Amino acid sequence: MAEQKRDYYEVLGISKGASEEEIKRAYRNMARKYHPDVNPGNKEAEEKFKEVNEAYEVLSDSKKRELYDNYGHAGVDPNFNPNAYGGGDFGGFGGFGDIGSIFESFFGGMGGGAASRRTGPSKGENVRIRMEISFEEAAFGCEKTIEIGRVENCETCGGTGAAPGTHADTCPRCGGTGQVRTTRRTPLGTVTMSDTCPECGGRGKKIASPCTSCGGSGVKRAKRTIKVKVPAGIDDGQTFAVRGEGHAGENGGPSGDLLVDVSVRPHPVFEREGTSVHIEMPVSFAQAALGAELEVPTIDGKVKYTMPEGTQTGSVYRLRGKGIPRVNSSVRGDEFVHIVVETPRNLTARQKELLREFDGTLGDKQSEKRKRFFDKFKK
Repeated sequence: MAEQKRDYYEVLGISKGASEEEIKRAYRNMARKYHPDVNPGNKEAEEKFKEVNEAYEVLSDSKKRELYDNYGHAGVDPNFNPNAYGGGDFGGFGGFGDIGSIFESFFGGMGGGAASRRTGPSKGENVRIRMEISFEEAAFGCEKTIEIGRVENCETCGGTGAAPGTHADTCPRCGGTGQVRTTRRTPLGTVTMSDTCPECGGRGKKIASPCTSCGGSGVKRAKRTIKVKVPAGIDDGQTFAVRGEGHAGENGGPSGDLLVDVSVRPHPVFEREGTSVHIEMPVSFAQAALGAELEVPTIDGKVKYTMPEGTQTGSVYRLRGKGIPRVNSSVRGDEFVHIVVETPRNLTARQKELLREFDGTLGDKQSEKRKRFFDKFKK
């Protein structure tokens, strides 16, 4: 009889009411712990890694998770029939029809589905890495050379697992399905059970002469140095994919992808908000009062900007098209220049005297905000 699967919530170490973020965090922790690259040659860790991925595949999908919560492992089987749990017109046998066929759909059908997944082509697992880049590299894109570890098809046997000049044969016991069935008659009808074929271990193939390079597995672990293009406009915390650079697929399936999680180092001057860039521009009291031509830093270099006279602290000026490009687009955001008027310190006696004289010449029109403020108290 096939081994009973563990509860998916138990596999990830979370409660049934866990949020999406809790599921994702638990998966990352468990996947890192049992990843084959971290545990080379450890069969137990390899099986746990597969179990963790299977649990996450179900619990991260809201529809699959609902089926699993309601019906258990049977609910996420491709051959699942919800009518078998009630809610349909079964007819006969007290409303349940031929109960033997119900057991057939669950046990026989489940086995058949598992066999097709195991022996048919399937895409390889993704490889995930973290990359740190500068603010400018994120804004304009760049090319990086990185080293990754992944599972690849054996070059000697081409992924077949058979020694060169030989080939793998279809398992005579299971006919290539990877599963064997046993049928039993019970007082309630015929029950068909599926189990992994003991002859081929569920692979559906038998190899008489295994490849000496990979030991008949068809794959080998390798470290590769590859170049990746970071798209312009990518932001901190975002991920981009490099197609086909993940682990090798099974049974002729395509390779998985390389997923790159991006971390952007903060810039000492610029701050980013989406495709917008923000900068604080300090100016003197005289520049703010009289107006001035400023040299404003942008991610493209310095540009000239004429600041009007009477500019106040907190004024914001927009430089159109000087922000961050949108990913996969030539459209760019804007830069916002936030003016900060610096109050002079450590004045000499003469400078203080001149300022008092100057302040005495100012009327209400030059200090409108101050006038409005004190007018509120008069009311």
